[in-house]
Amino acid sequence: MASTPPATFAPAPAAAHPRPLAISNWLLFVAALVLLMIVVGGITRLTESGLSIVRWEPVSGTLPPLNEAEWEAQFEAYRQTPQYLEINRGMSMTEFKQIFFWEYVHRLLGRVIGLAFALPLLWFAAKRAIPAGYGWRLVALLALGGLQGAIGWWMVASGLIDRPEVSHIRLAVHLLTALLIFGALIWTALDLRALARNGAAPGRMPTLAIWTLSILGLQMLFGAYVAGLEAGYAFNTWPLMGEELFPAATPMLQPFLVNFVDNPIVVQFVHRWLAFVVAAAVALLGMAAWRRGFAAEGALAILAVVVQILLGIATIMTGVELWIGVAHQGMGALLLGAIVLAAHRLDARRA
Repeated sequence: MASTPPATFAPAPAAAHPRPLAISNWLLFVAALVLLMIVVGGITRLTESGLSIVRWEPVSGTLPPLNEAEWEAQFEAYRQTPQYLEINRGMSMTEFKQIFFWEYVHRLLGRVIGLAFALPLLWFAAKRAIPAGYGWRLVALLALGGLQGAIGWWMVASGLIDRPEVSHIRLAVHLLTALLIFGALIWTALDLRALARNGAAPGRMPTLAIWTLSILGLQMLFGAYVAGLEAGYAFNTWPLMGEELFPAATPMLQPFLVNFVDNPIVVQFVHRWLAFVVAAAVALLGMAAWRRGFAAEGALAILAVVVQILLGIATIMTGVELWIGVAHQGMGALLLGAIVLAAHRLDARRA
């Protein structure tokens, strides 16, 4: 009688143990890093440091120059750029190191954010801790972060060939993508918190919030144009531009719509007054949250937009003083976060 071969058993897959609260806390930490990245990006822009590193080296570029020969090689590469030849000719090594510092920190922080997202994501996936339905969203956020790195280099490359500054349109794409990532991280973290608290389904954006975020997105687009065109320096008076609401002698481009993208005076004018349309939309959203019983979230959104407008006025009236301008950019991201929070609370299915 033939003997029966011993039975073999494949190891059972590990049981799923979703950890929505832990993943939410991690995403909020990454969002804080993205906020820091946005602030450092503002410093990089206002100090005109963004073109100081002329190569994109995702791995080897992690380390800064470590000796004089390496510093000289970096400086020599910069001396071939239009920015050096047309604006900074004669810059000293000490001055170069100052602008190199901010661009290096900006790129290094991008790498840190990538690792701070990718490594915990792999760990949560290996532990089967990601709740059902959220895996694709986390992978999409990771992919968007990788795309943002490529967009950043695409932006920098525009200022290395035949112009001494980056394209303001590419700058706008770079900034808006960062803000999209920031808002998506917060929304996803809030969804996971609701899931951990009471098993709630993912939130659905209320119509009022969609309109508010759309107007805010348009305002942030014009803010990026203001930064890229250095339009904030055009007039440092408020509420009038010089002695007029809109300078009658402004040279206008043709076709007319091009002025809303390429004309610094028109761009600054739109950015000034679109802010109050944003404020009205945020006020409506904040009052809606207040009426639903979310007074703190509504008040936070309204307070954020008031502070942001005051910082914008201060930025203009100080002639774009560095730290006020940086605070204005950072506060824009915080305003976005406050709106996302209020919008999440207003989800009709949770009301």
